[in-house]
Amino acid sequence: MKTPTPAVVAAVAAVAAGGILAACSPGAGAQPGAAPLDVLTTVYPLQYVAERVGGPDVSTTSLTPPGVDAHALELAPHDVAQLDAAGLVLYLSGFQAAVDDAVEQTTPDHVLDVATLPGVAAHLQGAADAGHAEQAHDHGHGHDHGGADPHFWLDPTLLASVADGVAAELAAADPAHAADYRTRAENLAVELTALDEEFSAALEVCESRTLVVAHAAYGFLGERYDLTQVGVSGLDPESEPSPARLAEIADVVRQEGVTTIFAERLVNPAVAETLAGEVGVEVAVLDPLDGRLDQTKDYQEIMRDNLQALREGLRCA
Repeated sequence: MKTPTPAVVAAVAAVAAGGILAACSPGAGAQPGAAPLDVLTTVYPLQYVAERVGGPDVSTTSLTPPGVDAHALELAPHDVAQLDAAGLVLYLSGFQAAVDDAVEQTTPDHVLDVATLPGVAAHLQGAADAGHAEQAHDHGHGHDHGGADPHFWLDPTLLASVADGVAAELAAADPAHAADYRTRAENLAVELTALDEEFSAALEVCESRTLVVAHAAYGFLGERYDLTQVGVSGLDPESEPSPARLAEIADVVRQEGVTTIFAERLVNPAVAETLAGEVGVEVAVLDPLDGRLDQTKDYQEIMRDNLQALREGLRCA
């Protein structure tokens, strides 16, 4: 077992100190289904699935606050206490080191690492083998996720596969509502399949299939819809590309007839804007959805905003 960070050790100690009081609290030992199940998630797409599959039978919160870069999440003692007390924790191992450490050091009632679900696991391994983030290797990233792109949820079919796993785990934690969880998961899968079909149709014919992005988070999206991702930076959105890398990207933009470089709202757009200015192209926005900036829009609405930006930036029929 890896050595936990000092912050996690302190947080776990604080949780342990309050453990006796928590065990004696009115909520301890409550029967499943007596109150909404507390579900704790770590990135927005998992929160979305938990909310849709859980419905009124769960109370869902996320460890990543709105507008915060999920890659660099740090946990305070009260965050670890939430994790330890949760009825179900949904997380993606290998994405947020602080969460991985805290999960190892705490004992929530139920834990689902979505990276272990068959469909997701196979694609994450495929991403690692194929090197979705090949550009990342030369930039000294602090958050390289083991060299594999973790943003599987940008392929709606993979997020749909998570719904079944979440329904099964919720049913184990709350058997009284098992049938409801399964029905909601099936309904969500139907919607996400329709979203996938919408993307496929809209991106079928485009003048460009080269996707130049500030942050190499779109490997799964590119693989699903036959787009070639070219990352200015690698998997760490805060990394600084070398002058040689910028020159290389500029050559790609000119050779491939690229007219748009895609930046992100939660990442400083300065590098993308400077590069775009030098090569005479536009800057548009894509959202990798690991953090949720606009609380008025859900996963599907944000993905459709992405689709509109892609259609315009790639000049799709």
